Amino acid sequence: MNKLIKALIAGWGAKKLGGGCVGTIVAFVVIYYLLGYCER
Repeated sequence: MNKLIKALIAGWGAKKLGGGCVGTIVAFVVIYYLLGYCER
């Protein structure tokens, strides 16, 4: 998966799930990691 597409998906998901600034950042990192982990 392209890194840009993976970042866009993670950003969209973080925006939907995040509860404030820190929550959005944590959600982005978790989703980005999971997308990379599932790719293997």
